[in-house]
Amino acid sequence: MDKVVIVDEDDRPLGLEDRWKCHSGEGILHRAFSVLVFNREGQLLLQQRSKNKLLWPLCWANTCCSHPSEGESYEQAGQRRLQTEMGFVCHLRLIGTFRYQASYEDRGLENEMCAVLVGEYDGEVNPDPEEVADWKWMDFEEVRRDVAVHPDKYSPWFKIEIQKFFGSGQQHGSGPMATAS
Repeated sequence: MDKVVIVDEDDRPLGLEDRWKCHSGEGILHRAFSVLVFNREGQLLLQQRSKNKLLWPLCWANTCCSHPSEGESYEQAGQRRLQTEMGFVCHLRLIGTFRYQASYEDRGLENEMCAVLVGEYDGEVNPDPEEVADWKWMDFEEVRRDVAVHPDKYSPWFKIEIQKFFGSGQQHGSGPMATAS
């Protein structure tokens, strides 16, 4: 069985539970992470989720996402998943966490404490076709506008991340790699 780390409201680990049990019924709060990789031009690497995904298939989302394993840091988990889904690894930095819940049709739901990681990368992208239907680099301001105009094209966690961490368009420092307060 595929296990995920269940947590309390303060992201303190409570143990392990079956991944699918956490994504069914009312769901069980568990750890997840979301990676956003930018290039030097400030473009964000987006992926269209595989048609084989149980939740939000063919929706556009952040660069990659998943669940950390027991004892694995968010950064380690993000790098592992970047390699698996997108075929590369880069340095990642944790910019914050948020909790969200969202249901997808009658298939299941998310009840997650989601860590947001950002990185920078300018090399080749070699996605796994079993995980990723399509991908593209997109100007970050264009992403923000498209999410606002076409929210149904995007995963719920991605829409929350854009608003929570990049919503005002005024990041501290310069460019999208800097985080909003």
